Amino acid sequence: MRKILLALLLTSHSLTSHSFTSHFLDRTLRLDYTFSGNNRETHIALDALSQSEGWYGRRTNLDKLLLRGNGQLTVTDTLGHDTLYRHSFSTLFQEWQTYEEATRLNRSFENTFLIPFPREAVDVTLTLLDTHNREQARLTHRIRPDDILIRRIGERNVTPWEYLRRGGDSRRCIDVAIVAEGYREDEMELFRRDCQVTLEAILSHEPFRSEADRFNFIAVAAPSQESGVSIPHKGVWRQTALMSHFDTFYSDRYLTTLQLRRLHDLLAGIPYEHIIVLANTDNYGGGGIYNSYLMSVAHNAKARPVVVHEFGHSFAGLADEYFYDDMFETPYPADTEPWEPNLTTLVDFASKWRDMLPAGTAIPTPTDGQDPYNRIGVYEGGGYQSHGVYRPAQECRMKTNEAPVFCPVCQRAIRRIIRYQTQE
Repeated sequence: MRKILLALLLTSHSLTSHSFTSHFLDRTLRLDYTFSGNNRETHIALDALSQSEGWYGRRTNLDKLLLRGNGQLTVTDTLGHDTLYRHSFSTLFQEWQTYEEATRLNRSFENTFLIPFPREAVDVTLTLLDTHNREQARLTHRIRPDDILIRRIGERNVTPWEYLRRGGDSRRCIDVAIVAEGYREDEMELFRRDCQVTLEAILSHEPFRSEADRFNFIAVAAPSQESGVSIPHKGVWRQTALMSHFDTFYSDRYLTTLQLRRLHDLLAGIPYEHIIVLANTDNYGGGGIYNSYLMSVAHNAKARPVVVHEFGHSFAGLADEYFYDDMFETPYPADTEPWEPNLTTLVDFASKWRDMLPAGTAIPTPTDGQDPYNRIGVYEGGGYQSHGVYRPAQECRMKTNEAPVFCPVCQRAIRRIIRYQTQE
């Protein structure tokens, strides 16, 4: 177990919360980038820098990565001797690169990242990785804290917000903002009720239920001009706070926003680290991107399991465990171990849930009707592929809306993320 934990912490040393005040101020530095290209080329461009009062991200494990992600951000001193902060993530742009459209078109996507505000000049390196864990693109740039072009934000016209549930001080808790999308000003009471349903859905699942005191949940009442969200395949377009829409990448249930700068503008001056966007619609769908945001419908009959599933993506970096074999390009090639903790190609299964397998478990494990939620195995099918990718349970919240729980492997992965962000 200890070897696995050490392997997951992808660094040789650790900066604790005691080091935070040595290197950073209690302030947030926001970095806006544009990612562009196609399935063969990737480009990164810095767009803007801004700052706001308060740092609401982790203050411990500052230079550690628990998950590799599809991209990494690293902050170092200007001599390159000390790593001061690391962050991993995934992006909608990198997902788009696996679609057929990327073979014939260049596109650009907004991306925004938050880091603690440095006391001294630092170098920031942004690295994007492909599905084989090979470097696609890299950008390194220097940031000086006295740069007069770092805009101050969040001091005026802050979006109305309130705590839904407060586990404690932000310095030891994870701040989750729930943002209104497609709610008019006169629908904010409905939004608050929908927030409570969302909160109850997440905290009804382990390990969130037993770790509830490590979270703060905040309702952000961002008003929209029109009610509802855009559904292009039905010819419905709405003027909303985030201009979100279904049919992302022409998948009718994929609900996202491309307006990430607008999203973070709405959150300026508010405590937040993770983001849930709640959409005022009964149309089925959603989407979740690791360490970026999730978007979920509020009024569909399956809204509760959808928001929990998408939170598994955005918060814990869990992968989809269902499969249908219609991807243009597989995101999980056979020669590369997935970084997500709940999938394996068996390239490096020792780094996954091998230590949790009952003695004598067959690999692959045949499916049967025995204990489909708690019987840990290595079941073929996952990550949109029926062959060559394996999941840890026959059924799980990351596989189907009908599953009542996260499987034990996903529960352990979620708990590790929670502890990584809140414990030294």
